[in-house]
Amino acid sequence: MARFRFECVDARGEPYAVTPTLAFTIRIAESTGAGVHAIALRCQIRIEPRRRRYTDDEANRLVDLFGEAPRWAETLKPMQLATVSVMVPGFTGDTDVVVPVPCSYDLEIASTRYFRALDDGTVGLLLLFSGTAFLENGTGYAVEQLPWTAESRYRLPVAVWRDMVERDFPNAAWLRCSRETLDALGRYRSRHALPSWEHTLEALLSAAT
Repeated sequence: MARFRFECVDARGEPYAVTPTLAFTIRIAESTGAGVHAIALRCQIRIEPRRRRYTDDEANRLVDLFGEAPRWAETLKPMQLATVSVMVPGFTGDTDVVVPVPCSYDLEIASTRYFRALDDGTVGLLLLFSGTAFLENGTGYAVEQLPWTAESRYRLPVAVWRDMVERDFPNAAWLRCSRETLDALGRYRSRHALPSWEHTLEALLSAAT
């Protein structure tokens, strides 16, 4: 039976992706010397908010996710970042594989709001691996499921996420609204001859204060 060990050794923003994408480098080691023909790998990535400290400003921005700081002992729960699949080509001993993880900048998504609330430091990630390994056995191939214990922890620098987003959306953010709200904003913009949506929102904010 093969024995696998998984370790996340690097993460970076993918500069040539169509959408914001983090590229995680996963090192896979097989210790029995068995030849690995391929692995159909599935990776679930979770954010572990308890694995860092927060400034007062960051805590204020995270109220909508976790509530007030005195309640964080109960509310600071792991959250899903992504689940992705990748085919690992054949190897013997160890190999590195890049796992691309598309990231959204939709502020309706909890993980996006979480990253955007942070100023610097690192974010604790837990990577959980599952899938099927195809092993060479001389006359053909043997099939084994990866053990449920296959996992790795990694500290992702906040700067890596910010640089990735800034590359695709420089000094910008995305808000989602209903068509009815957009139509109402459009009427307000036309009525006041405002040159852009940003000017429209600024005018509404100024009128409300």
